[in-house]
Amino acid sequence: MDIQHLTELIANQGFPIALSIFLVFRIDRFMQEIVTAQKEGYRQILENTREIHHTITNLNQQNREYYSLHFSEVQKELTGVKVELGKIK
Repeated sequence: MDIQHLTELIANQGFPIALSIFLVFRIDRFMQEIVTAQKEGYRQILENTREIHHTITNLNQQNREYYSLHFSEVQKELTGVKVELGKIK
């Protein structure tokens, strides 16, 4: 096997193999970056969902308190009207 035959063998077979290995490593790194970005996106969505849930829960609690207070005041007023109507008879 002479030098020229060896260089042709490396050029014809070694270069495509080396290029393939290089591309596999580049694609692997790229895929890892994509997975990392997806995980971060899912984490942000989960965090935002929790914040929205917390806000809705607080608003519901405030509405319950408001309507409970309002209902109590209306009941008191109706009781007063009932008493006044009882006096009219």
